[in-house]
Amino acid sequence: KFPIFVRSKECVMIKSMTGYGKAEAALGHKKITVEIRSLNSKQLDLTVKVPAVYRQSEYEIRNRIGKRLQRGKIDAYVSYEITGDSVPVNIDRKTFTAYFGQIREIAAENGIDWNGSALDAAVVPAVLRLPEVIQNDQQTVSEAETQALKRCVEEAVDHMEQFRIQEGAILIADLLRRIDRIEQLKEEIVPFEKARAETIKTRIRENIESLGIPFDANRLEQEMIYYIEKLDITEEKVRLQNHCKYFREVARGEEAPGRKLGFIAQELGREINTLGSKANEATIQKKVVEMKDELEKIKEQVLNIL
Repeated sequence: KFPIFVRSKECVMIKSMTGYGKAEAALGHKKITVEIRSLNSKQLDLTVKVPAVYRQSEYEIRNRIGKRLQRGKIDAYVSYEITGDSVPVNIDRKTFTAYFGQIREIAAENGIDWNGSALDAAVVPAVLRLPEVIQNDQQTVSEAETQALKRCVEEAVDHMEQFRIQEGAILIADLLRRIDRIEQLKEEIVPFEKARAETIKTRIRENIESLGIPFDANRLEQEMIYYIEKLDITEEKVRLQNHCKYFREVARGEEAPGRKLGFIAQELGREINTLGSKANEATIQKKVVEMKDELEKIKEQVLNIL
């Protein structure tokens, strides 16, 4: 479904920093859910939110996710819900009876007519919200539940990794197509280079002749050669070609090439800018503008590569 770049006998899979992973685990009367979302970031920016009952596992969850996902703005959410007929809480009967009895006594002391079941029904919800009436019996997490939580986290990370690999394959294929296009534009410049030199020479001669100033033809030819040499773009094209080649090598040979590809893209930009400043020819300038357009898209996409 997606390309795998091969270096020697190893499979190198490029990963995007954008991804989503979700996993669920059923354990008795509980269903644990782990969701992980990720966007691009220069560093690891990890936020983990867990229910209070799993607080003792938060540190390990954070380490597991951070170690595997490495980089990105990552948000991880752990939640659980009670399934079946199991009751997750206990009502402390003695405390409830004490509260309820005191309320009735206070009502009698203040002359409040306790009108049977109707008032009882209204008071019960209020009593249930009073401190220590409801006692959570889930504060102690069994070893089996802890292990189920860890497996759920690992499974969610696995799904995230698969998502990242699939997105990364799409991104890297797009980047390499744009590198191909930059190289193609570089070759399209070549036919205009010789014509550019003759055009510059002709324009200089015409300008001097229009001024009516006498000049030495041999000296003028030497000066024009010197001037045109300063506009020569051969060196820039060679360096641009080398950067394109290195971009491909890194993209196909490293597992987390995002930062390095960003640096190479900067070097590509320097050579393309120098080509533009030396071009002095309309068609070459247009080709350079197209190169810059491709390079900007490369820079945007590289930010999403792990």
